[in-house]
Amino acid sequence: MTTTPFSSAHRLYVKSLYRRMLKNELDWVVRRDIWRGRALMIRAEFERNRDVHDPRALAEIFEKAEADLAERQHPDPYIPPAMPGGTKWERNIPPTIAPLYDHIAEGHH
Repeated sequence: MTTTPFSSAHRLYVKSLYRRMLKNELDWVVRRDIWRGRALMIRAEFERNRDVHDPRALAEIFEKAEADLAERQHPDPYIPPAMPGGTKWERNIPPTIAPLYDHIAEGHH
């Protein structure tokens, strides 16, 4: 990543990485009381690297974090039921508002 430390792109990337790590942990642990402890460990890791300003050191930290996340990625992540790919996605689609086809006028009985 070629962003400077603490630029808006850098902050967005760190937030994205943090959220992806939290969501991945939630995919592995369903119980929130157990997940909360893991979330605090993830937060502590981010806080430990908060004062790093060297771009090369940051690049190494991000590279290691992305590799760890890829290694721990859940094979079947949780998808909320109503989201695309969820169990209820498009289950009850509302009827279309297209004009009705008049079968009698067309001669089909």
